[in-house]
Amino acid sequence: MSVALGSTRPLSVTTTPVDDPGDLFARLPETAPYAWVRHGEGLVAWGEAIRLAVPPGPRRFDWARDRLSDLFGEAHVDDDVTAPGSGPVAFGSFTFDPEAPGSVLVVPRTILARRDGRAWLTTVGERRLDAVTPLRTPGRIRYGDGSLTAPEWEHAVARAVRRIRSGHLEKTVLARDLTAVAERPIDVRLLLARLADRYPECYTFSCAGLVGATPELLVRRTGETIESLVLAGTIPRGADQADDVARGTTLFTSEKNRHEHACAVASVREALDPLCAELKIPEEPELLVLSNVQHLASPVSGRLSDGASVLDVVAAMHPTAAVGGTPTEAALGVIRELEGMDRAGYAGPVGWIDARGDGEWGIALRCAQIEGSRARLFAGCGIMGDSDPASELAEAQAKLRVMQYALEG
Repeated sequence: MSVALGSTRPLSVTTTPVDDPGDLFARLPETAPYAWVRHGEGLVAWGEAIRLAVPPGPRRFDWARDRLSDLFGEAHVDDDVTAPGSGPVAFGSFTFDPEAPGSVLVVPRTILARRDGRAWLTTVGERRLDAVTPLRTPGRIRYGDGSLTAPEWEHAVARAVRRIRSGHLEKTVLARDLTAVAERPIDVRLLLARLADRYPECYTFSCAGLVGATPELLVRRTGETIESLVLAGTIPRGADQADDVARGTTLFTSEKNRHEHACAVASVREALDPLCAELKIPEEPELLVLSNVQHLASPVSGRLSDGASVLDVVAAMHPTAAVGGTPTEAALGVIRELEGMDRAGYAGPVGWIDARGDGEWGIALRCAQIEGSRARLFAGCGIMGDSDPASELAEAQAKLRVMQYALEG
């Protein structure tokens, strides 16, 4: 079963209601925390009862769904809450590239959740007391180039633009990475707390060292209902309110950004149509205003027709045009050729699934991979035929500042 921790004996899972825990992040011990929180609601977890290394390949989501179905189906579950996220839950992070190793599913030993005025605690096996220690700052941060320098990345953007203009594809997405080294080991809890405070509209997440605050909900499944949020088209925030409004108008009327957004919406529609009895997508996008950037956004909702689990929907949707491009295979070919790096979990699905097949998954954006005192930061931009390399670099730097803020405070 590719189990690194725990045993192959059936899991014993207990979920009980608890009083409002207050700040969820304040309850986390330092070691290997897991999280999925927005506006103070969601799930935090710690400890590992089971860790599954998901084999690379085109059927990795099927493998994950089937393994978890077996694992949860055999579990002894006492659930007094029976809400999405109660009972046994697995957190997961999948690599962007299906052929890349590193996708993982973890069933934590302890999960603390709050949603819609209710709170609950889930334990797997014996309940353990885990000491909550004070948050630690990482000290001075030194940054360095990632796989490409800024000029090299601008050159890659220019090459991608030439490919698009020659008719090979409509859009691709190029990502950048940045390295960071801290004086002391990085406390993931501190990053989570800073991100949640500064970006409450985003989904603050932590899974297997991948930490971030993504604005993009790939899919939420609650029973037969699904929701998604398509984001494509970005502009930095203005210097003041008037500048901010002007920039929002520029974004909303930009032919380049509207076309980029339309490509992303079309890819989501194509992925969800076969799975849904009903699907609602607005005709016009709206503006999503975050503390650092503005996005074109289209909320999507639907009703599943065949009882698919949230992982089935994730499999159908990944990669969206928002993080891959259009058409998909041509765009992925350009990414592999020009990015010069392994994205690992960046722009891959991250989230959680319970035994009912409910769950929430986002696209791992505005994130970093943390290992000890080192971090690898990621950001990406949609590249179209009229993209300007310098402007795209500025956009990527604005997105990288999310995790730089989390590290520096």
